Amino acid sequence: MNNQSAGKILLAACLAVLLPAMPAAARGPECIVPAKPGGGMDLTCKLARKGLSAVYEATRVDPALHINYLPGGIGAVAWNSILTQRRADADTLIVFSGGSLLNLAQGKYGNASAADVRWVAGLGTDYGMIAVRSDSPYKTLADLLDALRRHPGRISIGAGGTIGSQDWLKVSIIARQARINPRKLRFVAFEGGGESITALLAGHVEAVSGDASEAALYAANGGIRVLAVMSHQRLPGVLAGVPTAREQGFDVTWPIVRGFYMGPGVPDSEYRKWVNAFDKMMAEPGFDALRAAHGLYPFALTGDALTAYVRKTVDEYGRQAKELGLSR
Repeated sequence: MNNQSAGKILLAACLAVLLPAMPAAARGPECIVPAKPGGGMDLTCKLARKGLSAVYEATRVDPALHINYLPGGIGAVAWNSILTQRRADADTLIVFSGGSLLNLAQGKYGNASAADVRWVAGLGTDYGMIAVRSDSPYKTLADLLDALRRHPGRISIGAGGTIGSQDWLKVSIIARQARINPRKLRFVAFEGGGESITALLAGHVEAVSGDASEAALYAANGGIRVLAVMSHQRLPGVLAGVPTAREQGFDVTWPIVRGFYMGPGVPDSEYRKWVNAFDKMMAEPGFDALRAAHGLYPFALTGDALTAYVRKTVDEYGRQAKELGLSR
């Protein structure tokens, strides 16, 4: 780990120690969002709160989740808070996303592994995408890649985060398969997908790497053209006509799973209580529509099945990062 990464983890750990240590029982169940208000992680807590209310009689799990925002260290502050203060807190859920698993794989949470916490439930997923403005000369993914092959440093690509971020990796993996050196590409870093698309619409960048749910909002208005979605099959709704990256010859999918984990010391009976509640919630007839209303596509894993998925995904992200020179 380099000095900068070590410094971030030390800062995250110090901040975690300073956090209020009020017992969860005094405030009811808590949902920790390791980011600022708004965005996908915030919506994940709100989705759970609404979904759990429909199965309260069957599960007796209190759906009135108190949402606590704990940004910092790209998730490291929340991670360290759980491991140092709330290891056995049975009423604290922490949101994770595919980005959390990528950070874990790259060592951005320090000397941590997927085995350090208990993975509870994955409620839904988003998918990666690449888009340009609707008046762009690049009509297809092949058009954009041809231009990048000829002039890799001239075309600006908006991305949430810097080198090693999800958005950077999405484009870099496709570029590598197209025999383009990702290191020669010109990325412009933004705080998130919303900022990237705003910059695209304003003409400050020529392409963006982001998430399908964000793109769907702008594609519906005709402002952007999505060139590829990184899903196993075409997505429903506004993006139904957009081909997948696989259809266009690139073996890459990029699901952005959203869900929850808990501290490693939570008793098994309490852990299984939450797993059972989420199983029942996601089996409800109206849950698919509720999930879609929160900007997510179908994905439902809990307990042991989710744990196996997370460990496999972290290993795969680690392999991809090493191939692109982002060694842990």
